[in-house]
Amino acid sequence: MKIKDIFKLVIFTLLSVSFVTAQSEKQKALEAERQRILKEINQLNSLNRQVKKKETSVLKQVEDVNYKITIRQNLIKVTNDQANQLTREINTNQKEITTLRDQLKELKEDYARMIVKSYKSKSEQSKVMFLLSSDNFKQAYKRLQYINQYKGYQKKQAEDIKAKTLKLQDLNLELSKQKEDKNKLIAENRKVKKELEAEKKAQDELMALIRKDLKKYTAEIRQKRQEADRIDKEINRLIREAIATSNKKAGKKTSTGKFVLTPAGKALSVNFGANKGKLGWPVDRGIVKLKFGLQRSLIDRTVTENSFGIRIATENNAKVKAVFKGEVSRVMLIKNSNPAVLVRHGDYLTIYRNLSKIYVKAGDKIETGREIGEVFTNRTTGESLLYFRINKNDKNLDPEKWLTKR
Repeated sequence: MKIKDIFKLVIFTLLSVSFVTAQSEKQKALEAERQRILKEINQLNSLNRQVKKKETSVLKQVEDVNYKITIRQNLIKVTNDQANQLTREINTNQKEITTLRDQLKELKEDYARMIVKSYKSKSEQSKVMFLLSSDNFKQAYKRLQYINQYKGYQKKQAEDIKAKTLKLQDLNLELSKQKEDKNKLIAENRKVKKELEAEKKAQDELMALIRKDLKKYTAEIRQKRQEADRIDKEINRLIREAIATSNKKAGKKTSTGKFVLTPAGKALSVNFGANKGKLGWPVDRGIVKLKFGLQRSLIDRTVTENSFGIRIATENNAKVKAVFKGEVSRVMLIKNSNPAVLVRHGDYLTIYRNLSKIYVKAGDKIETGREIGEVFTNRTTGESLLYFRINKNDKNLDPEKWLTKR
């Protein structure tokens, strides 16, 4: 094999290893996401079993079916991405197998020529005679070096053949497993697609029922939206009040809607900010039923909901935990609504609303994971919903960007 060919082979091998590693990492990430979605589906099914004997409104049924459809669509997309990624990895492995087979063939041919040459050399004259026929000691030494180098080269060729053969076997096994994994993913996707079709059919039936009395359901949605707006506005007012009270105690008067921080408060705020995407969940088990930001009603697209936090469906009587260490700023008592707890972390705030029991009081210093109360369970619907918000001063943040992925 020429030096130029060897150089090309080394470069190709390095690039192949780098590409395969990148593909493998992507496959791991996709599988982790798929497992997360499957876990979310299992949690949803578990929560639905808890409330199946309760009275369920048509609007809630629409919400639940739509949520299921969204999850199934996400699962199908991720599974398709995995199958496509596996196809790319299979193609890469097949190319590498072809390259290895060519290399192995060339190595074996080279090795065979070397063995034949070695045999002929041995039959024509012994190595001893080859050394003794030297004109001087220096030539004899060089001949001895040549013999040893030739032996080493033979040994290296044999080792290379063995290594290439083992790698080829491993690649063939990996290729078989990849094809098997791909077939499993395709089969799973077929099953999920059937479930998705059934859920879309159920959604169509519910929407047909709603259209028969659209005014009634639209009025119900608007009423719920107005009540939610009222509660959010009250919480926003209480947050601004908490900021003003804190600043007044610190001897500062400001109307900027921002906390005046002590050195300790600044350190706590920096620590909280450094944990973005790493905060634990406020409940052990739960799924996000309402996301942050502007949402449009499924029933009437003219009705919007600007969600200042997220709504988490969880288990009955679920314990609520502080997502980060801090101080209980206040327990919020809101008219026609269940209590909420406001916890301060420097100039960050976490709000836990719709509680049935509260274990803390204003001024309590709490650590991460401290139980602060229990989620209220609606006796009529059987639902347990925690409304969770994160603020920096009076600015609303998307909690899902701060919580760790499950």
